[in-house]
This record gives sequence, structure tokens and C-alpha cells, in this order.
Amino acid sequence: MMRVLRAVIVDDEPLARARLNRLLGRESSVEVLAEFGDGESAAQGLRTLAPDVVFVDVRMPQLDGFGMLDRLPPSQRPLVVFVTAYSEHAVQAFDARAVDYLVKPVAPDRLHDSVQRVRHQLSARDPDADRAPATEGAASYPERLAVPDGLRLRIVAVRDIEYVLAQGNYVELNVDGRSLLLRETLSGIQARLNPKLFVRIHRSRIVRIDLIEQIEAYGAGQYMVRMRSGKRMTSGRSYRSGLRQALGLPCVAEAQPTP
Repeated sequence: MMRVLRAVIVDDEPLARARLNRLLGRESSVEVLAEFGDGESAAQGLRTLAPDVVFVDVRMPQLDGFGMLDRLPPSQRPLVVFVTAYSEHAVQAFDARAVDYLVKPVAPDRLHDSVQRVRHQLSARDPDADRAPATEGAASYPERLAVPDGLRLRIVAVRDIEYVLAQGNYVELNVDGRSLLLRETLSGIQARLNPKLFVRIHRSRIVRIDLIEQIEAYGAGQYMVRMRSGKRMTSGRSYRSGLRQALGLPCVAEAQPTP
């Protein structure tokens, strides 16, 4: 039986709250616990209600949607779906780990997709969920990332990322031979990538495991890694164990450079 999804709506516009409540009412097993018209009261109410998800507007007087979330300790923060008339906040929304970003007026089928995404993430979090052992935990990692691409927002399939490089306050994603910058730390992006698919080989480098074409010893405790695209990069000494484990090649550790 499908569990009841407990939701809260936060929007300073009464008509917007009413419409979203009505649309959510059409979804199976969704209960709207409460509505709030400002971020301050919502931040207080969410601590008590402990919903599964909050549908929140970005722009609100005094305390906006991002500020409201900052008032909540991470342990008390529900899943978040931003609902706004302004598309330019999408990058910040995904940086805030939003499940989805809906632009007003919200279409019923788009909201349905968003509800399904929420259920998907809740299932991944639930230790009692009925999951097959081979896929346990895999759903907790996103399949897509929203990345700025000029004046547009590009949705990148995680499976298309070959490697990630640290670039100051950004990370550089290499996707199909093209570099895209995302404002994120390397540790932050690493936490969002499935460790079965990606391995960190250096303090400033993460690579897609199945796109590693060649590896050879390179100095004491280091390796030269060649990717399928031809990109070559060295690994760090402190990451050699993780790299060997990811490749299933512990014997490589004893290899010596060719004279």
C-alpha cells in the first residue's frame, strides 16, 4: 500500500497556495498538513509538523524560501520542491539540494512528476523500504544535475560525466568533451555521485570508473590514469587504495614504472 505523503505549502500568495493545494489533492495518498503565508511562521511550523516535503515559493517578503530553509537544522529539514514564477533561481535551488523546481503556473502533469520524485527519494531514505539488495541505496544519488551553460540551465545526465576537476570555488564537469562549471566543492559533488560509478583519485580529481582505459605506476604510490577520451591525469598517494579497490586491481600497487 502506498504510504501517505505528508506535505506543507509555503507561499505568500493565497491564490497560489489554494491552487497548489487543489492540485495536490488530486494526487493519490498526499496529505497537505498546513499552509503558511510567510517564511518566518513556516520555519517554526515545520519543526512541529515534520512533513515529508515542503512546496515553497522562493520570493517572499522578509524571509524568502532559502532563508526559511536556513532556519531549519539539517536533521529537521524535509525534502524541498521550489515553486516560483522566476526561473533564474534554479541553480541556487539545486545547490540547496531541492528535489525539483517548478515554475508557475504549475501544470498538473509536471506536479505529478515532482511528487513521484519525492516518493522516489523517500523510498531511498527509508531503511524498511522493500528494495532488492542489488539496488539498495542507489536511488539516493541523483541521475541529473542542473548546470549553468551561458544564459541557460543545462540538465546533465550524471552517466555522461567523464571526470570532475576542482577549480577554485567551482568544479569543472567534463561531459562529452565539453567543460561545464558548477559552483560546488569537490567534496560536495563527490557526495552526490554514486561511489559505485565514480572514484576520487586526487584531492582535485574525480573520474568515472568505467571510463578508465589504462592505469600505470607513476612515482611512489601514484598512478597515471588514462581515460577513454585520451585525457591523462595523475592520482594522489592518499587515494591509491580507493583507486585500486574501485578497479579491482590490487596487484597494480606492486607494478613499477617501465625503465
